[in-house]
Amino acid sequence: MRNSKKNRVRASSADVAKKAGVSQSAVSRAFTAGASISKDKKEKVLAAAKKLDYQPNIIARSLNQQSTKIIGIVMTRFFQTFYSIVLGEFTKKLQEKGYSVLIMNVTNDEEVERVIPMALQYQVDGIVITSASLSSKMVDSCLKFGTPLVLFNRYSANENVDAVYCDSVNGGRLAAQTLIEDGHKRFAFVCGEKGISTSRDRELGFVERLKEEGLELMMRYDGDFTYESGYEAAKHLLDRKDRPDAIFCANDLMGIGILDYAKRRLNIKIPKDLAVIGFDDTPMASWPEIRLTTISQPIPHLVDATITRLMNAINATVDETIIKKIQGTLIRRDTTRNKQK
Repeated sequence: MRNSKKNRVRASSADVAKKAGVSQSAVSRAFTAGASISKDKKEKVLAAAKKLDYQPNIIARSLNQQSTKIIGIVMTRFFQTFYSIVLGEFTKKLQEKGYSVLIMNVTNDEEVERVIPMALQYQVDGIVITSASLSSKMVDSCLKFGTPLVLFNRYSANENVDAVYCDSVNGGRLAAQTLIEDGHKRFAFVCGEKGISTSRDRELGFVERLKEEGLELMMRYDGDFTYESGYEAAKHLLDRKDRPDAIFCANDLMGIGILDYAKRRLNIKIPKDLAVIGFDDTPMASWPEIRLTTISQPIPHLVDATITRLMNAINATVDETIIKKIQGTLIRRDTTRNKQK
């Protein structure tokens, strides 16, 4: 019969310290990432802890240190490969720094307003918002509680919010420049969800660069960042005589949907008769049967910059708002002509 939790006696840090022949503060340092402790002393503590089946009480430590060592991450669109990679990168790098992650999954911006107070109740040391918007009211709540907050891959009109994001306007310009150089004349854009800054900025940069060359956007389709919306966009844009000869999509998944419909249903030659460019450079974009030209977002660089900013705010080493814009790069593959060769 299993011992009940009530009857189980747990070893304390004092027990470990006695067995290892060290102080209790040494035990604490042994289990704290980055703490100063000699290798020999740490090995003694860990060996004693293993014999006693000791596990440090993170909750008790947080009360003593006034730090939970928890970072809240608010995210929508978990189904997207891009954000799955982002989450993996955040959790790995935060854990390396001794932090745990509290994931708040929301489906829309209204839910962000509900989960932020919940995160604050957990007294998280900081919050990262990756794929959702934030109202001024919630920003003020975080500021009131002294909880650092950083927007990842988006920015806010509120000047008090730190943000780290990929330059989507320039990414749109890169896509337009590529298609212009390849000799295309009829352009279309497939956007993501309405009101999302990343999609809006990608379209803005794309149209802006076309206009500089005396060209214009012929057609656009309102997608939602999913493969299915890309497939539907292809029906709308390609089942016509005056169809475009180049399509820029706000992310890779929609671009892949475009390619599937174009090749399998209409037998359109890629890139001879139609060029397609995506955005993100997710792993699928490089698969041999896809080989999608795309704008690559430097995820490790973006995550590192976000965590650095968050840690600086937590440690009170900076007090001004920081907006960091990072450039993406064009990755040419088989869905564009590349006439420059």
